[in-house]
Amino acid sequence: MQSVTDFTMPLFNTKVKSLPNGFICHQNTISSVKADALYHYLLDECAWQQPKIVIYGKTVSIPRLQCYIADEGLEYQYSGLTMAPEPWSAVLLAIKNRLSHTFGVPFNALLVNWYRDGQDSMGWHSDDEPELGREPCIASLSLGASRLFKMRQKQTLQVYNLQLQSGDCLLMSGRSQLDFQHSLPKQPSVKQGRINLTFRYVLPHHVR
Repeated sequence: MQSVTDFTMPLFNTKVKSLPNGFICHQNTISSVKADALYHYLLDECAWQQPKIVIYGKTVSIPRLQCYIADEGLEYQYSGLTMAPEPWSAVLLAIKNRLSHTFGVPFNALLVNWYRDGQDSMGWHSDDEPELGREPCIASLSLGASRLFKMRQKQTLQVYNLQLQSGDCLLMSGRSQLDFQHSLPKQPSVKQGRINLTFRYVLPHHVR
């Protein structure tokens, strides 16, 4: 059983990469050794699911695996899915508390995505569900394979690219969800897996 002390909590005295309005990338917040240990811990710890969604009238499995973790009773809904939360492990609770302290946001939910290789992906979308509020703050910690992250301005359709490395923490806040969509496209040349932990605050009064 892994303990909290087995992992270095994210640190934020590292290089910050400026991006379009509302996006900030804190690079190398965890050492490669600790990031790799956390990646393999999550492979075993998370109750992975591959939900089905309806796209243009066709039911399909999402091209990645997911696990939703949150405070008790905080269901999360998107694309017609309702996800009931798994409880926090001591490790993930410690990371959540560290990020909450760093960013001044009382994170209470975590959506974990596992991209098994470059064939798994995430299409264009905004995290604009009502239960996240008008201008949510989402902290996304990357582990494992380096993957291309894209941001697209909704009005001009200008696309910005960011190569997310293991240990990077991307903060999306302000008008990032109002003004932009983002995606993680397929990269068939990538053979390794990637896990990203997306910490967020779910408004309790929006939970049904």
